[in-house]
Amino acid sequence: MTLILGFVLLIIVIIIMAGTNAETNQEVKMKSSPKDVFLHILMIGTLYVSTFMFSSLWFDYVNFLFPDKLNYNYRAILDGILVGTSTLIVVFPVYLLTAWLLEKEIKQIPEKRELRVRKWLVYLTLFAAAIAVIVEIVRLVYNFLSGELTMNFFLKILIVLIVATFTFGYYLWDAKREVGSVSMIPKYLAYATGFIVLVSFVLNFILMGSPASQRAVKFDDQRVSDLQSIQYQIISHWQQKESLPSNLSALSDSISGFTAPTDPDTRAQYEYSIKGPLSFELCATFGAKSIVTGAPDRVYSTPAEKLGVNAPIESWSHEAGHFCFTRTIDPEIYKINKPLPVIIQNTTTPAVVPVK
Repeated sequence: MTLILGFVLLIIVIIIMAGTNAETNQEVKMKSSPKDVFLHILMIGTLYVSTFMFSSLWFDYVNFLFPDKLNYNYRAILDGILVGTSTLIVVFPVYLLTAWLLEKEIKQIPEKRELRVRKWLVYLTLFAAAIAVIVEIVRLVYNFLSGELTMNFFLKILIVLIVATFTFGYYLWDAKREVGSVSMIPKYLAYATGFIVLVSFVLNFILMGSPASQRAVKFDDQRVSDLQSIQYQIISHWQQKESLPSNLSALSDSISGFTAPTDPDTRAQYEYSIKGPLSFELCATFGAKSIVTGAPDRVYSTPAEKLGVNAPIESWSHEAGHFCFTRTIDPEIYKINKPLPVIIQNTTTPAVVPVK
């Protein structure tokens, strides 16, 4: 947020300087109209947002396809992909439209290529792109020296270098163009970038599925969370009473307010059955299969973690449709909570016996 505010303030300063110096600059033959200022700021602003979100989107694709086992969060990756895709769908066409409108006006009035506001914003873009390249090269050297040589890291570095280099190269070429020059490079570049962004959209549907499948995944996440809550209560019941509950209704507690949750979509009760003195089974009907990646399954807080004991992370991977999770309580891990003995003092015996 601080960086965005800094850019906004910098752009405001540029506009003020452009308006102040427009009359004294002999190279500029015409003033910047409010329309010119609006279109240029809109173009550069949407360019910044588009390049940032494009890089962020491909970062999440890399995290999904080449997960880092030391830093993996499925839900954060999914949310990042959805945010990046939705932002590009709206912002990138606005950038193409404003760039096309400005190029069209420059063809009609070639002198507009030398507008001061345009020069300032173009060189600001060159500055930002150059800084991005330098920072990523520094990161590359630092991570190389620290031993972080993963495919995930190198692909992210490559993405930033490609995006920043192409942005820097194009706007450097644009800044050096002579007044009245005509070129097909902007048109070809628009087609190329449009195609790349379209590929990004298609990849989103290939990896993440349709909006309907995403809704099913969210329902499944809630089902898993409900089953974990029920499992926690079953273990707690066994610890307190040394037996498994006969049904889910036995878990209801008027003091804590717990009631066994139901399916978030159908409102049907989850299935529970006893398989042995220490074994039980929880079942639900899922809308989609768990996404299989090279990293561990989606991480949820397990009942073991809630109880403050050291237990392995349980797998909650599931197939689409009816699926059951079989659990067996380990008495060495989940110890029975036996009440402490209560010492009752005999009030008839004096606390102090006088010495004769």
